[in-house]
Amino acid sequence: MHHHGYTWLGEKKTFDRESIRRPPPDQPPAGSSERDVLDRYREAVATFPTSEVPPLQTAHWLMKPPALIRGTWEEPKEAGAWLERELAAYAPRFASVADQEAARLAGLGTAAVEHLARGGDVSLGHYLRGTLFHSIAVVTCSPHHTAPELPCPAR
Repeated sequence: MHHHGYTWLGEKKTFDRESIRRPPPDQPPAGSSERDVLDRYREAVATFPTSEVPPLQTAHWLMKPPALIRGTWEEPKEAGAWLERELAAYAPRFASVADQEAARLAGLGTAAVEHLARGGDVSLGHYLRGTLFHSIAVVTCSPHHTAPELPCPAR
């Protein structure tokens, strides 16, 4: 078992577009002749596989290209340390002053290590000043606890 880290920084309105954050079904919904349904399906097919926008389900990061992986760690403690460093780098820009507190960030790192050690994933997001959103995730891989059929993107 190992862990992959992912980050994304972008416009909140992009993050809110669920169609680009959801993997497409194998085929368009049966009987879907409505143009908007087919357009959403086509957009998902074209966009999801390579989009850096975080997927709706954390496990679906494993469906993305290896180039999106920001780090890989064998030990949960190493992944938690990376998560803390990433959060600290963006904390001064967090819209909420409470989210910027060092003790809170350290607590998130500690909780992440505990969760990763049990085979879970960690996914966090923060609004930044203005209209930006910062997302960070650490995904347990090989096998993933809820999606063991997803292969490791880096091996």
